[in-house]
Amino acid sequence: MGTEIRTFTSLKDITEFLANQTNQYKALFEDYSQWLGTVLRDAESKHKSEEWFQKSAALQKTLKSQAKKPPENSKSKNGGKGGKGKEAESAWIETGDISISFTEQGQTEILFEAIEKIKAKIQEYEKFKGTVQQLTRLGLGQTVNYIVYLEEDVPKKIVLKQKANAKGDEVFKFMTELSVPAYFSIPST
Repeated sequence: MGTEIRTFTSLKDITEFLANQTNQYKALFEDYSQWLGTVLRDAESKHKSEEWFQKSAALQKTLKSQAKKPPENSKSKNGGKGGKGKEAESAWIETGDISISFTEQGQTEILFEAIEKIKAKIQEYEKFKGTVQQLTRLGLGQTVNYIVYLEEDVPKKIVLKQKANAKGDEVFKFMTELSVPAYFSIPST
């Protein structure tokens, strides 16, 4: 979705939103990891001795081990990716603003790139969950609206805004006019 501002009326709503988004990204992470594994297994017979394939296989093993433990060590992967930069140029044809590849190497590169970005989003959601937990401990409750700024689908900032009618939320008010049809007759004298 990109850049967005969302308003939540309670911390519970934010927590549910974060859990839903995190689960979606984790499922996508798993799908892409499996797809990458399939591509690498299929390419193994043709490209086993090529350097790009060996680096891709090593990176996939790193991804699997990081998926089992809390994702924190992305620096080691970025170092590996930096080494692939020169090779990436040979797999891609630049046409204006778009790069095109017809190789399995290109496919593995876009899968790795997508997986890394998804992993970073999951980490950002986890950090924001911690912030929401801190707000919960402060006991802000239902008197505040939470305006969340999302950039690239990741929560970046939060504004706490007092609800306009905070006391009205605590007390149920009901106002109406009651109209009852009545039969009026003048007594006969």
